[in-house]
Amino acid sequence: MSQGCSRKLKTATREKIRKMNLLRGREVLPGEFWDVVAVTAVDGSQRDSYERQIREKIERKELPLGAQYKVFSDPPGCKIGNGGSTLYALQQLNDIYGKALSNLRILLIHAGGFSQRLPSASALGKILMPLPLGDPIYQMLELKLAMYVDFPSQMKPGLFVTCADDIELYNIPEEERVSFDKPGFTALAHPSPLSMGTTHGVFVLDLHERSSFPEMESASCLSFLHKPSIDKMRDSGAVCRKQGGLFSMSDSEFVYTDSTYYMDFDTAKSLLNLLNELGPLNCEIDAYGDFLQALGPKATIEYTKNTANVTKEESSLVEIRQKIFFLLKGTPLNVILLNNSKFYHIGTTTEYLFHLTENEAFRSELGLLSSAFTVNVNENFSGCCIMHSVLDLSCSIEAGSVVEYSRLEAGVSVGGGSIISSCWVSSGLSVPAGAFMHTLCVSHQEQTTFVTVFFGIKDNLKKSVASPAHLEELLLFGFNLTKCLSHWEMENECLKFSGDASSCSLWNARLFPVCSEQQSSFSMSLRMLQAILNGNTSSPPRGTALMSMQDCLRHKNLEEMLKLKRGLHDDIKQGKHSI
Repeated sequence: MSQGCSRKLKTATREKIRKMNLLRGREVLPGEFWDVVAVTAVDGSQRDSYERQIREKIERKELPLGAQYKVFSDPPGCKIGNGGSTLYALQQLNDIYGKALSNLRILLIHAGGFSQRLPSASALGKILMPLPLGDPIYQMLELKLAMYVDFPSQMKPGLFVTCADDIELYNIPEEERVSFDKPGFTALAHPSPLSMGTTHGVFVLDLHERSSFPEMESASCLSFLHKPSIDKMRDSGAVCRKQGGLFSMSDSEFVYTDSTYYMDFDTAKSLLNLLNELGPLNCEIDAYGDFLQALGPKATIEYTKNTANVTKEESSLVEIRQKIFFLLKGTPLNVILLNNSKFYHIGTTTEYLFHLTENEAFRSELGLLSSAFTVNVNENFSGCCIMHSVLDLSCSIEAGSVVEYSRLEAGVSVGGGSIISSCWVSSGLSVPAGAFMHTLCVSHQEQTTFVTVFFGIKDNLKKSVASPAHLEELLLFGFNLTKCLSHWEMENECLKFSGDASSCSLWNARLFPVCSEQQSSFSMSLRMLQAILNGNTSSPPRGTALMSMQDCLRHKNLEEMLKLKRGLHDDIKQGKHSI
């Protein structure tokens, strides 16, 4: 990316944040902001969590006032995907607003899910992950609102759909605007390497050869490809050749990939009618792959039978996809090409660490700080990120680590590339490099208790085996689980798994001790982790209950977790200099 383009992108991003800061805690004017900001949740528990936290944010004047903030949960039962969540959100919006819905500009943020790849966001939700900027400190919700701050005034009534864990930065000429005023769908598109296209949606556009690319232009989309192979991109005519300098990449060939999109009210209404026709959903629908692949003059029905990217194939999936195809076929797909733009995803532990501590371009574009809303940060800290925490001045945090919502006492050290989230770390403790440690407050036997889960940053919590007989295939911090159990003086047969007995994973393995205090919870889990790394033994006291990460979410004590956050908030506000 040329220095000029990079500078423009940074300036444009900072300006959006400045506008958002002016809206925070203020009653917005008609047409100035979204009429409704809707957030999806995976179940009733997550919905309650989001509603409580958003209500507190409004009370603290961290969000624009005057808009309606709604949270909609998926119905109980099988997973329905973000496409199913979109349909059910439309249904609930229609129930609330009725005919008035046709006059509203709605932002729909998909935030449902358990964040298994970033467990620190599992309990309180990925849309409320902290970010090191702003006063009060931003969470992902504010950043999403900031990046789209110019859209509502340029939008006809309809639905703007986005996801909670990605960020789109863009710059356009000062005299131009990104407008959402055409019928059908209007999608944002970003020039991306072909490799990125294999994991995203790719637009096949009606573009002619040209020698230069403006920062923004509109195009008609012939068809939409969902996670295509590079050969498929080439065969479909999706690959473009770079000739101008307005790009955030050096590749000579590129494709335009998706991020967010708008649908006008008439299109949203037709999808709502489809849900009424289908009745309760029993399969996963993709808001991108299943909606957008039906669009464009070159769209064909073939994709409806392709289940390669489906996590769980249900017999009704193809039939429902075909109904969506025939419903949407012929609907326009307009694409806005943002040629000076970047797309960032922050949905995994490695992405979270990289973007907040190492990615200098990202940090510069957003103006991220190394320390935000924190007491007693040592000036010698560099290359780390500390948010909403209280530290003793003698603490040591190595580069590449993130500390959030935590208290660190005297002499605590944290190795590089680690995440410490919602923990109270006692004096003198040392956290190894590459560790993920997160304390949750849970209700156990009618008592308020604490569990600190620990994993390696690169551990795969989703990988599962069919039975405990295959524990060697599950790796914790690079060691197979059988070996880990031996360091904790536990027999394989003693290890229990929560939930589905035919799916054994780090996510549902009951490994983590339940303790009566936040500090003792962290200390006990740290000893277990150090036993693995040092080759010695450390077992929880006899009779100690053990929970899985899955258990912790089922039994989380939301009220107590938010109370602990409020306590930290008050201590930081008062400038408390000791723990």
